[in-house]
Amino acid sequence: MKTGVRFALLLLVMASTVGCDRVTKHVATELLAGKPTQSFFADTVRLTYAENTGGFLNLGASLPLVARTAIFTVATGLALLLLLVAALRQKASLWRAFGLALFFAGGLSNWIDRALSGSVVDFMNVGIGGLRTGIFNVADVAIMLGVALFLLGEWVRASRGSPVTPN
Repeated sequence: MKTGVRFALLLLVMASTVGCDRVTKHVATELLAGKPTQSFFADTVRLTYAENTGGFLNLGASLPLVARTAIFTVATGLALLLLLVAALRQKASLWRAFGLALFFAGGLSNWIDRALSGSVVDFMNVGIGGLRTGIFNVADVAIMLGVALFLLGEWVRASRGSPVTPN
């Protein structure tokens, strides 16, 4: 795939991921905030409004505001910037490039929430009976899918014996 087409495709993936996440968080805020949890598909899917001031599964939410800001806004912003620079410097397979694009876009969208309001809007929960996920959002799905695609790309690269080469 030509470099320009590949770059445009990855940019489209990132923009649509951030856009979809921003829209769904806005809709969740408008329709779910202050209302009881809604259940669908025999309680397999639950929609509920939550503001996450911590990290993954609300870890770190009880830290002082200064520490949360340093970790979840400043450090995460720097890590995303480093990830973007590293991704742009590598000739990654399409799997790995899509994985990095999704991971970056999900992280960026959650980072925007933290930078603007100090918390991330979460609203989805799935599971059966007592076996349930934490409450998450579209950006979290993008991050997890990105990690999976990146690892798949690494597995394919390793099975072929291809080295990672910087540009």
